[in-house]
Amino acid sequence: MHSRGGQRLVESSNQDAELMAKRLALLRELAPQAVRRVVLVNRTSPLSEAVIKNLQASVATVGPQVEILNASTGREIDAAFANLSQKPGGALLVSPDALFFNRRAQILTLAARHALPTIYYDREFVDAGGLMSYGADRVITFQQAGIYTGRILKGEKPADLPIMQPTKFELVINLNTARALDIEPSSTLLALADEVIE
Repeated sequence: MHSRGGQRLVESSNQDAELMAKRLALLRELAPQAVRRVVLVNRTSPLSEAVIKNLQASVATVGPQVEILNASTGREIDAAFANLSQKPGGALLVSPDALFFNRRAQILTLAARHALPTIYYDREFVDAGGLMSYGADRVITFQQAGIYTGRILKGEKPADLPIMQPTKFELVINLNTARALDIEPSSTLLALADEVIE
């Protein structure tokens, strides 16, 4: 379960592993020259074990060249980016986590400062200047939340309602950020995008 603001998003383990693999594959498509793919993980999060497990499952699909970089505080996020920038040729995947969402301004600033190709799990990162995101379509997620709220207000017990998983995902690319990083997304990637911000 991922929490973002008032949004509650529940994904199955299989879905999480598929999303991790998809994000890593998109990152490889975006930055094929990158020799290192790094995943930022908050080890203190209760979800971190699942993130690591899903990462290990996705490595079988996208290849073994994936590193884990841990950060659990603002200071550790700074240190993680400093560490990452010492070894050239990196590309970053920010894993779903409330800390990273709340620290998105810091993460976006550091990714820009270090000219690091980065994929995020939520389009709000891209709307704020991040390079690329792949995640659940917010409009549909909020519609589902509204339907659930209506059912609860009509007397249904939350425990009796089935868990709903996202069914529609969106790829968002910020071309302004790509240009600033001297990255030219492939025509294939641009064709896959649900939205391109210019």
